[in-house]
This record gives sequence, structure tokens and C-alpha cells, in this order.
Amino acid sequence: MSRVLSNAMKEMAVAKVVRPIFLVHMVFDSSELNIWSGVGDLSFDSVTYTGLGDLLSISDIKETSDISATGINVSLSGVKTSLIAIAKDQDYQGRELTVRLGAFNESGSLIADPVIIFSGFMDTMTIAEAGAYSSITIAVENKLVAFERAKVRRYTAEDQKIEYPADKGFEFVTSIVQKEIFWGRASPASGDGDGDNPRGPHK
Repeated sequence: MSRVLSNAMKEMAVAKVVRPIFLVHMVFDSSELNIWSGVGDLSFDSVTYTGLGDLLSISDIKETSDISATGINVSLSGVKTSLIAIAKDQDYQGRELTVRLGAFNESGSLIADPVIIFSGFMDTMTIAEAGAYSSITIAVENKLVAFERAKVRRYTAEDQKIEYPADKGFEFVTSIVQKEIFWGRASPASGDGDGDNPRGPHK
């Protein structure tokens, strides 16, 4: 995946002294969680990220020459058990998670702008409870996984209205499934017609 780097980030890539950091943004139904791999609060793009230091762990982010949906794991250690209940109650599956790579310069200032290195959707959450503190590991699917899933469409009114809300063409599909239709001639039950003549009796 191609990325646009600021001039400051390009200089950082070749600098002798570099302190890389990770910023993680998670979206839940009722709130958002913003954390980073340092200590204390960090402000970026009008958002405050809470520092977790070594308690935040991100698995290797792999990229290949072909288009493949490679996911990652994001782990949080030392989480208070009281917060575990909150995590369990949140709807997280299919919610967005973004990882940015940033860096500090020699004076300790954040180099603009941290670049997105992974963007995906939260899939499963594994919680290991141990006393007052626990750990959470979130498996995150790459957004490319959508291209690997088969798209299933159905001949129903509900499915048709997903793309065409005003279309009522499928509302009577279920009522005619078992109905016999006679094309070009009257129904035998009606008593009209003259057998093989599709236009009916001659006058």
C-alpha cells in the first residue's frame, strides 16, 4: 500500500536518532479509545491519546506484493478488571481500528504527520483475567478481507431495496413461486381459447 510521507517523516527515516511510536485508534458504539505506545498523554490531530508504554503490544504488520488480507493482534496488558466488564458489554466486532506510525525528534517533539500503517476491523477479543489486572488481545481483520468474502444477493424485496429503496418489483415474488403462468394463451381453467391457438377463438 502506497503512503504519502511528510518531509519531516522522510527526514526521520534516515536520521541517526529516531524514537518510533505507535498510535492506535479504536471505534466503539458508545465511545472511542485512543492509546499510544509511550507514557502520558499525547495530542495529535485534536485527539488525545493515552499512553500505555510497554503495556501496549502490536503484532508484526506484514505487507505482500499481492493483495492479501493479513490481520494483526493488538494486546493491552495490565488492564483493571473493573474495565473488563465494560469491554465485554461494548459492541466491537466490525468496528474500525487504525494503527499509525509516528516518531519523536531529538528534542522530544512529535514529527508531523504520523502515517497510517494498518486499517482494519476488530474481529474477536480474548480476555485473560488474573487478579486485579488482566490482559486483552484483539484480533483485527484487514479491510481487504471484504474482497475475499462471497457477496450473496437474494431475489427478495428487502434485498432489492438495499440498492433501490423505491423499487417494489420483488414484493410479490414469494406469492407467485408456486403459481402456474400461461404465456400467450388463456388459462385452461378459464374455459376461453381454442386449444392450440394462442390468440383465442376466431370470430
